Amino acid sequence: MSTPITGHAATHGPEATGPLVVTEDEGLAEHLLRLCAAAGTEPRLIRGAPPPRGLWEGSSLVLVGDDQAERCAGLPRRTGVLLLGLDLDDPGVWVRAVQLGAEHVLFLPDAEAWLLDRMADAAEGVGTPALTVAVLGGRGGAGASTLACALAVTAARTGRRTMLVDGDPLGGGLDVLLGGETADGLRWPDLAGSRGRVSGAELAKALPVLKRLTALSCLSWDRGDTLAVPPEAMRSVLAAARRRGGLVVVDVPRHLDPAAGQALEQSDTALLVVPAELRAVAAADRVAASVRMRLDDVRMVVRPLRPFGLPAHRIARGLRLRLAGELEAEPGLAADVEQGVPPGIRENGPLARFCETFLEEVLPPVPAVGGGIY
Repeated sequence: MSTPITGHAATHGPEATGPLVVTEDEGLAEHLLRLCAAAGTEPRLIRGAPPPRGLWEGSSLVLVGDDQAERCAGLPRRTGVLLLGLDLDDPGVWVRAVQLGAEHVLFLPDAEAWLLDRMADAAEGVGTPALTVAVLGGRGGAGASTLACALAVTAARTGRRTMLVDGDPLGGGLDVLLGGETADGLRWPDLAGSRGRVSGAELAKALPVLKRLTALSCLSWDRGDTLAVPPEAMRSVLAAARRRGGLVVVDVPRHLDPAAGQALEQSDTALLVVPAELRAVAAADRVAASVRMRLDDVRMVVRPLRPFGLPAHRIARGLRLRLAGELEAEPGLAADVEQGVPPGIRENGPLARFCETFLEEVLPPVPAVGGGIY
């Protein structure tokens, strides 16, 4: 099991290639080295503590056996220190954990799966998880898929690492909307059997990438028979996408199958697209109720129908949702889609303006990665 301990500020230093293991207990050392091998990472084993300060500060993860806790307690405080307990019946391990500044106390083999994930995260260079936005339509044809593509395109235009995930097997394929249906790469049928941990970096490399948007990768459907995605596969793929950081956008169907429910549970916020008409609002009310059961932060995007549509603020009040904004119709959008021009690519269009405003509000101000349009 894993038990959190009060954290301390991180101390940064040169990065090591893998976890630092500090213990003289042969059985524990052997167990930890096997786990490192399973996680695909090269550990550094120190049998005599304390380790050099530079190695202590620069390692991606530090695993300290309880036999060395007191000897390491004088080293600088940093994040990523885990204490491996040797005796479940020893209450003093918690005192030593606080003195060491450990984030967690672990006991093997109970915490093996958790520790394996943490090792793999460290090997993959995992930082802040990606912001994940689910997009749904209040009724059929509301424009949710178009908005999902535009959000991903807008983020990628600025060079932000972005992954677009098509969660609707009946939607026709987001790669078609993006003009990338002929691009090489994996589609959902190739990943439907995914279980357990998937490498975020390897996933991004395997997916189709648009020539004009190198920061955007897209997981969509092929043109074969419809295939339902098992919830386990959706969980694994989205977890891998989130570990890469940046932005993940998921196009979620209105009828929530188990995979769609899993996508919502891994999302940070949802946008519900609602045309400003009475029947659409009535349909959206049912969709919103289903979404709220899985996600707290649900916001509404109103597509106004001038001059007779319902006012956006009235729709938001009726659906008891926070209003994310109004999305005006985009001139020439239908022609763009037919010609393979991605939604949101026109920087001065209503789609791009809405997406820029929304992303400025919800995304942290982090440096962009290389990519964007060239």
